Amino acid sequence: MVTPSPADLLVTAEAAARAGASVLRRYFRADGLTVDRKAVNDFVSQADRDSEAAVVAEILRRHPEHGILAEEGGAQGGSVDYEWVVDPLDGTTNFLQGLPVFCVSVAVRRGGEMLAGVVLDPLRDDLFAAHRGGGATWNDRPMRVSERPGLDGAFLATGYPFKAKAALDVYLAIFGDAFQHAKSIRRCGAAALDLAYTAAGVYDGFFEFRLSPWDLAAGTLLVEEAGGRVSDLDGGDGFLSRGNVVCGAPGVQRELLAVARRHASEALVDQRVPLESSALEAVGG
Repeated sequence: MVTPSPADLLVTAEAAARAGASVLRRYFRADGLTVDRKAVNDFVSQADRDSEAAVVAEILRRHPEHGILAEEGGAQGGSVDYEWVVDPLDGTTNFLQGLPVFCVSVAVRRGGEMLAGVVLDPLRDDLFAAHRGGGATWNDRPMRVSERPGLDGAFLATGYPFKAKAALDVYLAIFGDAFQHAKSIRRCGAAALDLAYTAAGVYDGFFEFRLSPWDLAAGTLLVEEAGGRVSDLDGGDGFLSRGNVVCGAPGVQRELLAVARRHASEALVDQRVPLESSALEAVGG
C-alpha cells in the first residue's frame, strides 16, 4: 500500500468538501427540509446528513481503508491509522435561518498529527486549504495571519458557548476583558469559517469554549500553517480533545491567552462543564 503524502491527502480533502458543498447549495433556502433537534438549540437537517454522506463517500472512494470521525455519523473504524475529521455543515443554525454564513470542513490526521485540511464556503466558493509543512492558501493564493502585534486594536472573532452555558460567566469575563482592548469582536456562527478567516488575516484572533473536533480540525491547521499560534486555555495543545481554543497572529494569541488565563483554565471549564469520557476517546484525548 502506497503511503499518501500530505499534498495527496489535501487533494482528497478538497474533492470531498466540494462534494458536500454541492449538496448544501441544493438545499439552501429550499422548502420542505427535514430538521431534527439533537439537543436544546442544537439541530441537524437532511442537508447535514446528505452532505456528510457525499463527503464520506468521496473520501472512501479514494481511501477505502481510512477511518472517519464525522459530526453526524460518529466514528467509523478503518484498518490503518489515518482518520478523517468531517463537519459536513458548520453553521447549521445559520443555514436553517437562511443566513449565508456556513461551510464544510474536512481534515485528516495520522496519530496525533493533522496532515491536511480544507474549509470551503459553498456560496462564495471560497476554499481555504493547508497541508502539514506546505503553508496555507485561500483560493490557491498563499495566505498568512495578520501582522497585528498585540490585542490592542485587534479585530477578533468568537462563538457564544451554547454547549457550555454553565461556564458562561467565565466566558463573559474573558469577552469583557478582551473587549476593552479590541477594535471589535464578531460572532458569525461558524467556527471553522472563523478559523479560516483568522488564518487569512481577516480576523486577528479567535477564542471559544467547548467546540467539537470537527469544528477545529481543519481550521486550526490552517492557522498554524499560515504562521499563527493555537492553544487551549492553559497554553497547551489540548484544544482538539478539550474543545477550548485561543488562536491568532502570534502577538495577538499571546495577549489573548493572557487575558483568558486571568479568568479561566482547562480545569475550571472541566469543573463547570464536564467532558464525557466517550468524547475524549473519540479524539484521542
